[in-house]
Amino acid sequence: MLKKQIKFTYTDYINLKDSKRYELIEGELYMVPSPSFYHQSVLGNLWDYLRTNTKKKRLGIVLSTPIHVVLTENDVVQPDILFISNENSGIVTEQNVKGAPDLIVEILSSGTLERDKIVKKYLYEKHGVKEYWIVEPVGKFIEVLTLEKGGFEFFGTFFLADDLDSLVLKKLRIPVRKIFKNA
Repeated sequence: MLKKQIKFTYTDYINLKDSKRYELIEGELYMVPSPSFYHQSVLGNLWDYLRTNTKKKRLGIVLSTPIHVVLTENDVVQPDILFISNENSGIVTEQNVKGAPDLIVEILSSGTLERDKIVKKYLYEKHGVKEYWIVEPVGKFIEVLTLEKGGFEFFGTFFLADDLDSLVLKKLRIPVRKIFKNA
């Protein structure tokens, strides 16, 4: 006889008693490993650059983990960085973000590589995230995917010598070298 797998909901998720960080994908709990120093350094550089420049240009809100992004009752993620445009700001609540941010950034690590590149890519595509950045800290590049009618399309890979262009953050050009500086 097969055991039925338990499907968690957002209510179950927020009532977990331990202090570990989790994400909920299709009702399944995934523990989020503690990030490395290098991961945090890259995250800090990118968050600082995005926050400062989106604020100056009044483009929207930049947030970083830990924050619950509730895509459905069974899909709750904690992206490394997310951007919500002014037009989409209604999804921000006091407790969480309810709906798809305009942009999500995930910084790869050995413990999350497959989940970020496959599982979460599909999840973000399915829920209408307009742009997904996958940051490769070891290779020092950023892969950008944009949502088109058929799903995510490859927009570009940006290396240290490049300025990253974004369809979501139209008024920003991000010098990639600044993201990996001192990291």
